[in-house]
Amino acid sequence: MTGRRVSLIIIILAILGAVYFVYNNQDSDSRFPFRYGLDLAGGTELIYEADTSNIQEGEVETSMQTLRDVIERRVNLFGVSEPVIQVEKASIFSGGGSDNRLVVELPGITDVNEAVRLIGETPTLEFKLLEEGAEDLGIENPEEVFKDTGLTGRFLQSAELQFASNHVTSVASEPIVVLHFNKEGQDLFASITRDNIGRILAIFLDGSVISTPVIRQEITGGDAQISGGFTPEEARDLARNLNFGALPVPINLVSTQSIGSTLGHDTLGSGIMAGIWGLGIVSLFLILWYRLSGVFAVLSLSFYVLIILMIFKLIPVVLTAAGIAGFILSIGMAVDANVLIFERIKEEVGGGRTVADSIKEGFARAWPSIRDANITSLLTAVILFWFGTSLIKGFALTFGLGVLISMFTAIVVTKTFMLTLKIEKPFWFKSGLSK
Repeated sequence: MTGRRVSLIIIILAILGAVYFVYNNQDSDSRFPFRYGLDLAGGTELIYEADTSNIQEGEVETSMQTLRDVIERRVNLFGVSEPVIQVEKASIFSGGGSDNRLVVELPGITDVNEAVRLIGETPTLEFKLLEEGAEDLGIENPEEVFKDTGLTGRFLQSAELQFASNHVTSVASEPIVVLHFNKEGQDLFASITRDNIGRILAIFLDGSVISTPVIRQEITGGDAQISGGFTPEEARDLARNLNFGALPVPINLVSTQSIGSTLGHDTLGSGIMAGIWGLGIVSLFLILWYRLSGVFAVLSLSFYVLIILMIFKLIPVVLTAAGIAGFILSIGMAVDANVLIFERIKEEVGGGRTVADSIKEGFARAWPSIRDANITSLLTAVILFWFGTSLIKGFALTFGLGVLISMFTAIVVTKTFMLTLKIEKPFWFKSGLSK
């Protein structure tokens, strides 16, 4: 058995495997389902702007990633299916703007108020020192008399409810919340308490002072207590919310968008039909214009579609309307490579070469043009993905993946089909286009 036939068998088995994988994992409960964005599945998108004015420039990126992790953990606890939480930087093509935005996509939740509640219940925890000499001024305006220490919920490892002993009755009665900081937070907390003995270190929750303990000594264990006259239920809820994730920076809701499931279903249906029509028309053109070689190209194109759909599931790629558009456009790129190859082959056949030699030479001569065209397309996809917003990123990702896979199928798969079948006569081109 020749190497070409082995290659053909491998390709056919890969096609069958891809068909099984793609069409037997359609349900959302399957191990590898398709993931859809809000515009296809319906749901709510919230855009928050983070206030990083009090964070050092070098720590902004870390704080934003921590914020993303905290929000994701919080949303997951409410059972939202496949949430997408990402930090969005302003695009240079959009005129700049804030670099500190958080995009939260909640598929299946169309009630904006409910979505805002899920995010808004997460508290912002901060520790601030009372300015020296401000002890007698009161705390009517906390912004004026307290200064940031840099110790926030970002450094919190866990929180738990405990009951402190009453010094009068020696009975455990007062509910408190004990905070346990991570290693970085422990070092920062120890430094703050060591350098500020005798001063008030206030604890702020969502911008409000809930406790104003006085630093009596350096605390090196990394634990802090919050006592604010809580009821047991209030202390338990506070510990729970802090464990869910205290926000490392304050956030402000700047935009909301809700898409109904019916609209999303219609958009998905339209996208699928566009893909089917596009693939059908392209296939018809290839068969009518290039005849048998067009059939090989269509087989290769079908292989491409199956492979790219399988990759979408495995990564997984969150499909949006823009992403589907990028996928359909990449089909055109795959066809473009086949057209270049077939035209080169026609030239070789017209020059008197045998069909087998013409195929080999045609692929070889077409490769530089295909390579250069696809490299420029990939660079475009990379630039769009790097600088674009979340909507543009979906298009760029599916388009870029499509270009890579289409190069493989056009060069390897089509060539394998054509050489394995050993076509000896140039009848597979339209009459009058070859000698």
